[in-house]
Amino acid sequence: MRLLGVLGGMSWTSTAEYYRLLNHGVAARLGGLHSARLLLHSVDFGPVAAMQHDGDWRGTADVLVEAAQGLQRGGAEGLLLATNTMHKVADEVEAASGIPLLHIADATAARVLADGRSTVGLLATAFTMEQDFYVGRLREHGLDVLVPDEQERADVHRIIYDELCLDVVRDESRERYREVMASLAQRGAEAVILGCTEIGLLVGDGDSPVPLYDTAAVHAEQAVDWMLSG
Repeated sequence: MRLLGVLGGMSWTSTAEYYRLLNHGVAARLGGLHSARLLLHSVDFGPVAAMQHDGDWRGTADVLVEAAQGLQRGGAEGLLLATNTMHKVADEVEAASGIPLLHIADATAARVLADGRSTVGLLATAFTMEQDFYVGRLREHGLDVLVPDEQERADVHRIIYDELCLDVVRDESRERYREVMASLAQRGAEAVILGCTEIGLLVGDGDSPVPLYDTAAVHAEQAVDWMLSG
């Protein structure tokens, strides 16, 4: 089994879910007491989140490059960035580490296309919904990507940072996400991508009129395939 380096902590709530998914996936494939071979570097999200909101992406890249290089020195053969938003600096992290990075948008696009869908809604942080690093990558794969309107994007973003990243799950926030997903479906979305790794902690298939793609689950499955293909 290949040794996977995980860049986590952004936030710890979704990283904990990644750890469960990766180990569950390996155990399901190999059986018995098998578990995933992982090196985890969990960053302090407070300074990283502040840099995100200040637009200091160079600073966030520096944090993750240092962490990724440490994982590489520790023997990691590949990297998993356990967050959608920080894929904004994925190319810099991969280049500086010298080992392959499993890109969450590529894994998600492949799954959507394999299911025969081409038009998707996207729920994520404002950075991920509004900047091209993620939406553009999905579109390069041939997907038509719809994002919520301005007020909906603000609500989705606020709930992620003020609640889900703090391990807070509220019924009223679930209802707001249901409204946003219904709106995306009415606009023509054949499915909705949960493009922030915390969102799966709040909503599931029963909350949406169209199928959901939980990027953390899709990403973890891709990582299990990679670990076991060596």
